[in-house]
Amino acid sequence: MEVKVAVVQDSPAIFDLENTLEKVEKLTKEAASEGAKLILFPEAFVSSYPKSLKFGTVVGNRTEEGREVWLKYVKSSVQVPGPATDRLASIAAGNSIYLVIGVIERDTISNGTLYCTILYFSPAGKLLGKHRKLKPTAGERMVWGEGSGDTLSTFDTSIGKIGGLICWENYMPLARMAMYNKGVEIYLAPTADHRDTWVASMQHIAREGRCFVLSCNQFVKATDYPEDILHLEGIKELPDIVTTGGSVIVSPLGKIIAGPLFNEAGILYATLDLEDIIRSKLEFDVIGHYSRDDVFNFDVPSQPDTVKE
Repeated sequence: MEVKVAVVQDSPAIFDLENTLEKVEKLTKEAASEGAKLILFPEAFVSSYPKSLKFGTVVGNRTEEGREVWLKYVKSSVQVPGPATDRLASIAAGNSIYLVIGVIERDTISNGTLYCTILYFSPAGKLLGKHRKLKPTAGERMVWGEGSGDTLSTFDTSIGKIGGLICWENYMPLARMAMYNKGVEIYLAPTADHRDTWVASMQHIAREGRCFVLSCNQFVKATDYPEDILHLEGIKELPDIVTTGGSVIVSPLGKIIAGPLFNEAGILYATLDLEDIIRSKLEFDVIGHYSRDDVFNFDVPSQPDTVKE
């Protein structure tokens, strides 16, 4: 089976939930018009990856101005389920596509803890499930809570088994193995890492997992930040281009088939032949003839079963 996919590299309307959702709708419509059946958006696209923001926080001290910036960030986050997820589901259904998108999720009970999350929507407009980032990296720990194993989700869909990890979770060997063990065929890796080394990591994962890998990042300029935070320490020192992108699509043998795209907004497309996954396993199958289950024991007690669409 062949399926056309798309990865979106662009900037959200930072701290602006409604305008970000408008942009998601516009970009989804554009990619769907080109025949894409699966569309991936970057990490934290709704409604921003808070690069260089300090939220007035250092070890042992916070500021009132920082709390106000935090409030803006929380207000631009989404509850799952909620009005924003209903809107995203409608966008998926309206374009008859699988939509996978990075959001900042707000806890529905406390209303004050945020998670870096991927949401999965079907062409029928159903929220299939989510994955919360297991371990925020470095300064991310200041603003995001930790996810748990019960959102290491995979989905058996009409276009293949899909699932993935967020940004530097992809450097966690056991997290990757949790995806491989579910037979993931289209591995999704939304990120905020725009270094050249990231592309090499995506090629490694494709070869290791014998799966297609789709990775996408934001393309953000300093002028994309709201004017009322441009004076903040960390923001006023930003270069003209804050995040250069680096979105890429890789085959199961580690060959780059689209991208990497740097220094501009855009959408990458590729048509995936899922039989290439079988072809690639001639000499290596990480959960088959190369697994050595007689030597190694691997278990994720809280990982959910693969969801059948």
